[in-house]
Amino acid sequence: MRVVVCGAGIAGIAFAVRLADQGEDVVVLERAPGPRTQGYMIDFFGPGHDAARRMGLLPRLHELGYRIEGASYVDELGRVRASMRFTRFARAIKGQLISIMRPDLELALREALPPHVDLRFGTTVVEVDNRPDGVRVRLDDGSALDADLLVGADGIHSTVRELVFGAERKFLRYLGFHTAAFTFDDPEVHAAVHGGFCLTDTVDRQMGLYSLRDGRVATFTVHRTADPSPPEDTRAALRQVYGSLGWLVPRALAKCPPPSEIYYDQVAQIEVPRWSKGRVVLVGDACHAVSLLAGQGASLGLAGGHLLAEQLRSTATIGEALESYERLWRPVVEEKQRVARSGTKWFLPDSPLRLRGRRLALRLAHLPIVDRLVATALVGKL
Repeated sequence: MRVVVCGAGIAGIAFAVRLADQGEDVVVLERAPGPRTQGYMIDFFGPGHDAARRMGLLPRLHELGYRIEGASYVDELGRVRASMRFTRFARAIKGQLISIMRPDLELALREALPPHVDLRFGTTVVEVDNRPDGVRVRLDDGSALDADLLVGADGIHSTVRELVFGAERKFLRYLGFHTAAFTFDDPEVHAAVHGGFCLTDTVDRQMGLYSLRDGRVATFTVHRTADPSPPEDTRAALRQVYGSLGWLVPRALAKCPPPSEIYYDQVAQIEVPRWSKGRVVLVGDACHAVSLLAGQGASLGLAGGHLLAEQLRSTATIGEALESYERLWRPVVEEKQRVARSGTKWFLPDSPLRLRGRRLALRLAHLPIVDRLVATALVGKL
C-alpha cells in the first residue's frame, strides 16, 4: 500500500511512523520549508501519552520535556494571586504527564521515522483526483503522485480538506480568541520565571512566560476579540493588545521578534460531518481541532494518527479501516470539544467576578476530591 500524507506535524508524522513500521510505502509532504520552530509548551497526557508509550517514544519525550512545578497567576506587580501545583494535577491523571515544547514533540516523532519514509519539505498538494481505486495527487512543483490513500494531516487550515471536502468556513467554529507564541532572550526574565509557568491574572487577555533550558524565555498569549481574522502585523498587534499590562510584559513585548518568527492564529474548532471521502481521509486538527482551550490537541493528534494506522493494518479493506477509525475516534474528540467550549470563561475570565471565581477554585484545588473535579473540568473525562 502506498500512502501520501499531507502535513508533517504531530498527527501526520505519528501516522507515518506507525504505518511505515508496518512496511508500507509512505510519502510525507509539508508546505513549510523546514521543521516548525514556533510553538508553545504543552501538557502532553491522555490518549496521546498512551500511544507514545506503545510507539516506544516516552523515554525520548521525557528527555526533551521540562519539569514544571506549577502555574502561578500574578498581578501587575508580580505578586502571586492564585496557583496550581502540577503534581496534584499529575496525580489525578496517574502521573502520565509530560510538559514539552510542541516543536520538541515533533522532533521526537521525526526521529522515529523509518529511513524509507520520503519526507519532503517545501511541497504541498494543489489538486486531488479522488477515484474509487486510488488517488492522484498533483503537487505545487508540477509533479504528481499516485497512491492508495491520501491523508490530510495539514492542520486547522487544511489544504486537503479545502480541495476535497469544501471551504473552511463550512467547518470552522470560531471561539472568540486569538493566540500567539514566541521566544526571546532575557536573562533577568529567565531567572524570574525559572521552574514554573507564570501568567498574568487578568481579564480578557493573558500572557504567560516560562524559561527554556537553552536560556531563552517562551511566551504564550491569548486574548478575546470578535474578529476572527489575523492582523497584518502580528508583532504590532501584540504590542497594542498587551502593552498596558504590567509585571514582565513590557520586557517581553520589547523583545518580541518579527512576525515571521511568531506563531499566531485564531482559536477555533473544526467540525467535519464525515472524515473520509473515497480514498481521502482527514486526521488531527484537519478534521477535529479541539482548540488550545481543551489542552489536548497534540495528544489527540498523535493518538488519532496512531489509531488510523492501526485500523489500516488490522482491517480487511481501506474503506472498512476508515469507517472503523471514525467510529472509534469521533466520540472521543467530540467530548473534548464540548469540554473546551464549556470552559472558555474558566480559561480566560471575561469579568473581575469570574476572575475571583477562578482564584477561589484554584485555592480549593488542593483538597483531595476537589483536585480531581478541577482536573475533570479542565480536560474532560479522566
